[in-house]
Amino acid sequence: MGERGGTQMNITSWLQYDFMRNALIAVLIITPLFGIMGTMIVNKKMAYFSDALGHSALTGIAVGVVCGMADTSLAMVIFAIVFALLLNKIGSLNTASTDTIISVFSSCSVAIGLAILSKGGNFSKYSSILVGDVLSITKTEIVYLIVIFVVTIVFWVLCFNKLNAICIHRSVAKSKGIHVRLLDNLFAVLVALIVMLSIKWIGILIINALLILPAASSRNISENMREYHFFSVIFSVFSGIVGLAVSYYTNVATGPMIVIIASVIYFSTFIFGRKLKK
Repeated sequence: MGERGGTQMNITSWLQYDFMRNALIAVLIITPLFGIMGTMIVNKKMAYFSDALGHSALTGIAVGVVCGMADTSLAMVIFAIVFALLLNKIGSLNTASTDTIISVFSSCSVAIGLAILSKGGNFSKYSSILVGDVLSITKTEIVYLIVIFVVTIVFWVLCFNKLNAICIHRSVAKSKGIHVRLLDNLFAVLVALIVMLSIKWIGILIINALLILPAASSRNISENMREYHFFSVIFSVFSGIVGLAVSYYTNVATGPMIVIIASVIYFSTFIFGRKLKK
């Protein structure tokens, strides 16, 4: 009995610290959002979009610095929304080089951000955002995440069927009276908000992976839309909790560890899914 109690104490010992409890709450809010939104991002083939959006955070911070803002988070969010709408506009052009154009915009945006932030050798102050630090999240920031979580769930309940119809066939969706452009823009803005509110803790370099991997893993084994969403959320939450716990015991950055766990799940479902299809 004593041995079991000691084992349980060791397993849950990381939860005795306030910063770890805050991090766990944040993970439990962020990861379901990524699981839900990731399914539509994968369906709409928007991996390049979300990746470019993540990298634009540097430029958003740079804009805030140039404007003399003490807290650059607001500038980062505003710039991300404008950038997301611009990318969405480019994506709707239906040209063969859409992904190339978006890549050019993304690269240019990152370069401008890096140039401004590195002026005078000051980029070290912002380098932490590249890999993120979920352990630094505050209770106020958790409240922001709860708000965006509620907004996302409401949006999803009201608009999922319409978004799915747009994914299947845009022209048919438009003929049914669905406001295709409006919904596309709302979805893009919502993705921008989620990415920008999470990027400080997940990291610019890996946030796109956390959006894509759970949904891609779910797609490997799902037979219908309900399973697709269910497994995506489960894989995302599991990766977040296990990644957070493992990072604590191994002293490794939490964001990368979460993505490593998500990657293992992806390759496992890829292999398992292929065996099922045989």
